[in-house]
Amino acid sequence: MAGKIKTSYVCSNCGYESAKWYGKCPGCGEWNTMEEQAPVINSKKGGSTSISRSSIKPVMKLSDINSDIEKRLATGISEFDRVLGGGIVEGSLILISGDPGIGKSTILLQICQFLGQNKKVLYVSGEESERQIKLRANRLGVTTDNLYVLAQTDVAIIVETIKVEKPDIVIIDSIQTMLLDDVASSAGSVTQVRESTNIFMHLAKSLAIPIFVVGHVTKEGAIAGPKVLEHIVDTVLYFEGERNYSYRILRSVKNRFGSTNEIGVFEMTQEGLKEVENPSLLMLSGRPKDSSGTCVACTMEGSRPILAEVQGLVTATGFGTPRRMSTGFDYNRMSMIIAVLEKRAGYFFNGMDAYLNVVGGLKLYEPAADLSVAMSLISSLKDQVVNEKALAFGEIGLAGEIRAVNNCEQRISEAQRLGFTKCIIPFHNYKSLSKNIKTSLDIVPVRTIRAAFEAITE
Repeated sequence: MAGKIKTSYVCSNCGYESAKWYGKCPGCGEWNTMEEQAPVINSKKGGSTSISRSSIKPVMKLSDINSDIEKRLATGISEFDRVLGGGIVEGSLILISGDPGIGKSTILLQICQFLGQNKKVLYVSGEESERQIKLRANRLGVTTDNLYVLAQTDVAIIVETIKVEKPDIVIIDSIQTMLLDDVASSAGSVTQVRESTNIFMHLAKSLAIPIFVVGHVTKEGAIAGPKVLEHIVDTVLYFEGERNYSYRILRSVKNRFGSTNEIGVFEMTQEGLKEVENPSLLMLSGRPKDSSGTCVACTMEGSRPILAEVQGLVTATGFGTPRRMSTGFDYNRMSMIIAVLEKRAGYFFNGMDAYLNVVGGLKLYEPAADLSVAMSLISSLKDQVVNEKALAFGEIGLAGEIRAVNNCEQRISEAQRLGFTKCIIPFHNYKSLSKNIKTSLDIVPVRTIRAAFEAITE
C-alpha cells in the first residue's frame, strides 16, 4: 500500500521548509509566514529516473573551452553600464530590486530606447496593461519601433512567446506576478518565485538572451521571496534612496561579470532618471558656511571616490537617557565612536543627545568614514567650526588610534579636484604617498583623534 503523501510548509520570508506548520518560522523568526505547499508527485516508481546515453552531454576539458572576452551590450546610460561591469553580458540573468516607486521600471524602459536602435526588446509586464506602459513610455520619450510589449503572467506562454519572437533582450516586470500552472500555490509564493526564476535562468543560458527580472522588496528592504532567488541570478542590483530625495543610487551586491562595489548615481526628474556624472559635487552642494558640526568624508564606492558631507548635532538632553540617532551611517558604529571619544580622547557626551546625518541620502558603509564622523560630533560638542576647505578620513580603533585605509592617493586626488586644500589622513598612510601627492595640497598625518581635531579646525 502506498504511503500517505505529506504536505510540506515553506516560509515565505526565508524559504525554510518543514514537514509541519509553525506559527513562528524556525529559520528567520518571523511570525505567520509558513505557507502550505502541495507535494511534488514523482510518476516514476520508487522515485528513480532512467536517462538514455544519447541525452548525456559530453564533458569538456578546461583548456578546450573558449575563453574569449564576453560580449557586452551598452545600455546608453554610462552609470548603469558602470554598475553592470561594462554593459549587459549575453545570456545573463539580472535581478533589479528596490522600494516601490523608486525607479526600477523607469530605468528599464529608458534603456529600451537605446537598445531598440538595433536590438529587439520584449517587455513582459505582469502588473501593468499595454496601455499603461504606453503612457509611461510617452512620458519618458521612448519611441523606438523595436520595443514589443506583452502583458502576461503565465510563465509557459511567456517562454513560448520568447522562443517564437526570438528577442535580443527580455524584461520581466515583475517576478512576483509570474505564475506556473504546474505549481499548486499562488503567485508570489516561495515556490512560484523559485521555479519561475529557474525557468527564466535556463532560457537565458540556452538562447543566450539577457533577461532582466524586477523583484519586490519586503518592509525590511530585503528581496521578497526565497534567498535562493539571489543565488540563481547572475547579477543583483539594488536601488537605494529616500522618497523625500530626488537622488537614487543603484548598487551592485552580486555580479558574476564585474565588481560588486560599484554604484551608479541618478536623479529622478519628470523625464525619468538622469545620470549624475559627478556625485561628489552633487553631495557637497549647499554646504553651510561657518557652521559647527559638519565635516566632509571621502568614501570609496568600487573604483570611484565620493565626497559626502557628514553633519553632527550634539545638544543637552531633556530625558534621563541621552538619545542617539543616525541616518546614513551605522548606528552601532556611531555609538562605538562616541564611546571611544569619551574614554580615549576626553570628549564627554554624558547628558547630551547626539544626532548624525549623511547629506543627500548617501549611506556610508566604509570604516574610513569614522574620522569624519568623529570630527563632526566633536565640532558640534565644542561649537568649533571645521575648516571648510579640509576633509578627513581614517578608521578609528578602540584604543583611540587612527588606522590606515586603502586607496589613499585616489581620495586625496578627488579632494584636490574639488578644491579642497587640506587633508587629515592616518599617519601610516602618509609614508606610502608619492612625492607629487604630498606636495599637491596640505596633508596632515595624525595618530590620535585629538590631533586630528586640532588640525582640521586650524
